[in-house]
Amino acid sequence: MNLYSLPAHSLLVLLERGEVSSEEILSSFLKRVEEVEPELNAFITLFREDSLSQAREIDRLRIKGGKLGRLAGIPIAVKDNICVQGKRTTCGSRILSDFTSPYDATVVKRVKNEGAIILVKTNMDEFAMGSSNENSFFGPVKNPFDPERVPGGSSGGSAAAVCAGEVPMALGSDTGGSVRLPASFCGVVGLKPTYGTVSRFGLVAFASSLDQIGPITRDVEDCALLLGVIGGYDPQDSTSIDRPLPHFSSNLRRGIKGLRLGLPQEFFPSGIDPPVKEALNRAIDQLSSAGAEIEEVSLPHTDKAIATYYIIADAEASSNLARYDGTRYGHRAQEAVDLLDMYNRTRDEGFGDEVKRRIMLGTYVLSSGYYDAYYLQAQKARTLIRRDFEDAFSMCDLILTPTSPTPAFKLGEKIDDPLLMYLSDIFTVTANLAGLPSISIPCGKTEDGLPIGMQIIGPPFADGEILRLAYAYEQLSSE
Repeated sequence: MNLYSLPAHSLLVLLERGEVSSEEILSSFLKRVEEVEPELNAFITLFREDSLSQAREIDRLRIKGGKLGRLAGIPIAVKDNICVQGKRTTCGSRILSDFTSPYDATVVKRVKNEGAIILVKTNMDEFAMGSSNENSFFGPVKNPFDPERVPGGSSGGSAAAVCAGEVPMALGSDTGGSVRLPASFCGVVGLKPTYGTVSRFGLVAFASSLDQIGPITRDVEDCALLLGVIGGYDPQDSTSIDRPLPHFSSNLRRGIKGLRLGLPQEFFPSGIDPPVKEALNRAIDQLSSAGAEIEEVSLPHTDKAIATYYIIADAEASSNLARYDGTRYGHRAQEAVDLLDMYNRTRDEGFGDEVKRRIMLGTYVLSSGYYDAYYLQAQKARTLIRRDFEDAFSMCDLILTPTSPTPAFKLGEKIDDPLLMYLSDIFTVTANLAGLPSISIPCGKTEDGLPIGMQIIGPPFADGEILRLAYAYEQLSSE
């Protein structure tokens, strides 16, 4: 039995029965890392010795009968824009390539408190800006299903690592689809929680009104488990919502009979790849046969979503990334003649092309004379998109869509065409704009064996409901 092929909840059962040790589990994953990582490039920093030491300590505590957390002995990957105390946090950028975090993000504290072993910081698009994981200073991540294809971005390293069996679960961040798109392309489960459900404290900001940390896992049961660990109120995050956190795992098996599922016509355009449409139709038929009720709904302002997203996200990015100037931390240019020249050279040397592009766009839409024409209009469009969802959820409980209009595309295929690349997020950005929970789960493959993802979107705080539907479909599709 290859331990690295098992989901975390199965590994926890083996640990509780005493059939394996934490060190044996970790060693299995480390061996798998040696086999596949040279080709995938999913990692930025690996903590081999620290992880082995933690695994041995957990084994000693287990033998003594000490109190153990819900993830005790389970290796986990953390996207490299989430701070881990004493470890590098690079955001996939040259400008932070030698930065060491002085503190833990809240989500990192919570997984540590439950006994999880942080094995690695994963590769990502620079500052989470990208849909393909080709924008990293540390090189592109490869898709485990086909190394000539992208894994999706920006959390491509986390999704590829879970898919390839390098870790059983990972943390990513999702600003416009950066958990769900990689999950779709890599055939794993990825969840963007309701905005405010998971603390952003310790997440390096890209677009603060859109960013959310979410789990990437092998299956839905692991996703519910990890969300239950990282979720909950955090006073250190001003956008964190103080409300009781449901017990996600215990609600998975409640069934879906009578659940009303909305199909928005705007998410099934004629240009969608035929294999994606066919896979979604099969999934819809299976859910209908299991007792779900299918309704057609409309989200009429969906055609405004991409433009709205890239105006708001880039505006917030231009503000958030102003702090990287070589003065306090990170890369500093060495040949500068004065302070202003040092700022300019540092940012020119430290940022990649995509980050520079978005900073310039964001600065432009916030500039005098253009704010009302672009940023203010985008915020109005955002309100219309949110209201579309409110109207749709008056007619249905949850919404089904494709996660992406295509399966994983070839490396280099869209990198020189930013507009074409941005359209990869066309089905995912609306959930971020509206602050809604959304999950991507595998729902089939193309003839070439590439995974296809189905997205489930729910109203605010329906994270448990989308997990319940995702679990039901997972069981149906495995029969």
